Amino acid sequence: MSLSLVAAVAENQCIGKNGTLPWHIPEDMKHFKELTSGHVVLMGRKTWESIPEKFRPLPHRINIVITRQEAYAVPEGVFVFPTIEEALAAFPGKDMMVIGGAQMYAETIGRADTLYITHVHSVVPGDTFFPSIDPTIWRETDRKDHDGFSFVTYKRI
Repeated sequence: MSLSLVAAVAENQCIGKNGTLPWHIPEDMKHFKELTSGHVVLMGRKTWESIPEKFRPLPHRINIVITRQEAYAVPEGVFVFPTIEEALAAFPGKDMMVIGGAQMYAETIGRADTLYITHVHSVVPGDTFFPSIDPTIWRETDRKDHDGFSFVTYKRI
């Protein structure tokens, strides 16, 4: 089993503002879909709620929502767990991808194997931030530069 984090991150570590992405990068949405399709995606309740209803659950993926709210209502086929540990235990041997939000990233970066980061080449005001990527722990293994952003893969050293 591997655990990966997938995020778009501005130069100031911003990943969100008022429950939304603070940018519109169609190429990043396409990249996200390609990375996560066919995989198990873990997300916090706020991230789940930030996805427009017409796109929920994310198709071609096993959707897991982490929330402490008992009896949290989700569509059929979506799994809800109160903790990340319980979600991981429920899908042994499956590759999982954490797709947000900040609390989920903070709680899982210490056990992740891979980071798929879209680096947005600007400082963006926001209220939600990604943890620092420590270069003594993470090694860049792939980079594709584009105008205004880069797709970068990091592997744990």
